[in-house]
Amino acid sequence: MSSRRPNAPVWTCVAAGLLAYFVLPWYAIQDTSWWEALPQVFGSAEGANGVMQALLQARSWLWIGLFGLAICALGALLPTGRTQGRLLLVGGAVGAIGLALSAFLIGARGWTLPVLNARLGELPVNQFGIGAGGFIALSALILLAAFGLARLGFFKGDLFVSGAVVGCGVLMALFIAYPVSKALAGALLDEDGRASFAAFVARIGTERVWGLGCLAGGVRCGVAWNTLVLALLTAAGTTFLGTLMALMAERGSRRWQAPLRVLALLPIITPPFVVGLGLILLFGRAGVVNQLLESAFGIEPTRWFYGMPGVLVAQLFAFTPIAFMIMRGVVQGVSPSLEEAAQMLRADRRRTFFTVTLPLLKPGLANAFLVGFIESIADFGNPVVVGGQFSVLSTDIFFAIVGAQYDQGRAASLAWVLTLFALGVFALQRAVLGKQNYTTVSGKGDAGIAMALPAGVRRTIYGIALPWIAFTVVVYLFAFAGGFVQTWGRDYTFTLNHFKTAFALEWGQFGIVWAGTAWNSLITTVKLAGISAPLTAGLGLLIAWLLARNEFKGQGAFEFAALLAFAIPGTVLGVSYILAFNVPPLELTGTGLIIVLCFMFRNLPVGVRAGTAAFKQLDRSLDEASLMLRASTSQTLFKVVLPLLKPALVAALVYSFVRAMTTVSAVIFLVTAENELATTYIIGRVGNGDYGIALAYCTVLMILMSVAIAAVQLLVGERKLGRRKQGVPSIAVAAH
Repeated sequence: MSSRRPNAPVWTCVAAGLLAYFVLPWYAIQDTSWWEALPQVFGSAEGANGVMQALLQARSWLWIGLFGLAICALGALLPTGRTQGRLLLVGGAVGAIGLALSAFLIGARGWTLPVLNARLGELPVNQFGIGAGGFIALSALILLAAFGLARLGFFKGDLFVSGAVVGCGVLMALFIAYPVSKALAGALLDEDGRASFAAFVARIGTERVWGLGCLAGGVRCGVAWNTLVLALLTAAGTTFLGTLMALMAERGSRRWQAPLRVLALLPIITPPFVVGLGLILLFGRAGVVNQLLESAFGIEPTRWFYGMPGVLVAQLFAFTPIAFMIMRGVVQGVSPSLEEAAQMLRADRRRTFFTVTLPLLKPGLANAFLVGFIESIADFGNPVVVGGQFSVLSTDIFFAIVGAQYDQGRAASLAWVLTLFALGVFALQRAVLGKQNYTTVSGKGDAGIAMALPAGVRRTIYGIALPWIAFTVVVYLFAFAGGFVQTWGRDYTFTLNHFKTAFALEWGQFGIVWAGTAWNSLITTVKLAGISAPLTAGLGLLIAWLLARNEFKGQGAFEFAALLAFAIPGTVLGVSYILAFNVPPLELTGTGLIIVLCFMFRNLPVGVRAGTAAFKQLDRSLDEASLMLRASTSQTLFKVVLPLLKPALVAALVYSFVRAMTTVSAVIFLVTAENELATTYIIGRVGNGDYGIALAYCTVLMILMSVAIAAVQLLVGERKLGRRKQGVPSIAVAAH
């Protein structure tokens, strides 16, 4: 913050809190936006501001926030120091905690806890969900409390860091920990709603969950072991394939770079059930491969693909691009000067690659493995489509929720097992990386040429990566062709009727009419995904910066909280959002905002992991030099650090956008008629047997998201590290 006006951020927050109390509607009224409620701000209606609510409607608990702001304003009058810090911390904490407690304890019917009704009696008034005024006032008080911590010497006295840590912590607590804990709490309740640890043990301690038949020579394993083995294989495979593709894109022939970047991203720009359908058409009992084997060798078609092999291939297919995006930025960051130093010491290219280049990829490898593991255990779309009799925890959780039994307790108990698996791999990753240093981008000049791949390594990469890319092309040709034929699998007559049904445009009396049945869902999906993607990427990179560049108490818990949304299956997360945000203080069910928030915090971990891997390559001297030149922490972050994180930013933006466009499980319970999404429309068409329309819609989505990815890469640009390309000699090389 500026040394000339050290209290400017404090006064800004105090002013924002006071304005929220006096000029904005305090509550969110159903079917009324906050700007529509503005005319009621100074009246006695439900849309009144906080002061009028407390004065005229006997909601006296709202005074506590104004009292906290007054204490903070008194502190802002003092010079910076510990006395000011105490006043800011007390005022901000008293106001924020008081408002938060009243919001959770007083709902639309008065007290939310029966015990309070019994002891204190019924309240004469109630309150609705928090609105614009309440949200801004509460945010201002939280930041003021964070500024107080900084003034007391925490976070090295940096207001920006303190505000960022506390702010991000509150967001993750409210939109990850709170809803997830509300859902998981059902694991510790019996059928009568009473606390019972024995009920939890009984739900997870069954043969179906932990059966060891396969380990003892049998055929079937428990779903927990199925999940763990599948996740380990998927994580190892996606990390391996993603690394090969990243090396091929950055160190291989230039002619492969552009097509590779497009083809490697194809699996994440389409809904997962399309990938499963394409694989079934290739390897299913009536698929092309089985038909060819039967006609050529007389081998009778079987269902060999369904089960562990099919799910593993589908997950490798779906999650390898995530590893590729993470690893590409890490490969770019490897300093050529380190490789040149090894070669000057007479190490050949092969030895340099295995002793210098590969070890420097360790942070990216660990992060890619972790993301692949968590993606696998949380995925249920692929196991449902191609799993056959092979069950995993996510499918059992899904059917426990959507099945006829609706056993929320069993679903929550199984979700605990997934969370423990994720926590174990997270701890293993931290143990592997430890406190080792992987800095490769520093403030020193580095105009070296990236070392070409050793011949043997290059042949191995091409021999594995190129067939995989060819496999990608084949599957997508099947999916792409499905929208252009009359009836998939029976009548292959070329037609455009499916596209006309979904995306027809007509000219009416008042102009263009969006006559296609899919327009509403497409426009809504693009709008919500476009809002959530930059917010997800920005928050993810900010959290990564806090973890990589700062040290504070509770840092491990802070990092795990950022990954918790991935450890919970999307279905459980969606149900937890309904349970948490269907009543005050946050009444969001049925709105587009709850879908945006679900997108944000579901996809947050990829931005965090990509950013963490990139930050480990940036020398801290870059930050320190900027700060020594009297730049503020925020200026250093946005003008020095962020331009060097462009690969991580692209990865976070692209992944956040395309996953928001194609996600199913996390939002299937959150959509409404007003906020129908592309994936729910496609599922509805598949359920009706309209495969042609569903595949035509998927084709449009693939084209749309390919354009979006190209636009993101064009707008963000490439990271400039001052390095020469191969074939461009420097003065020293030319002189030599």
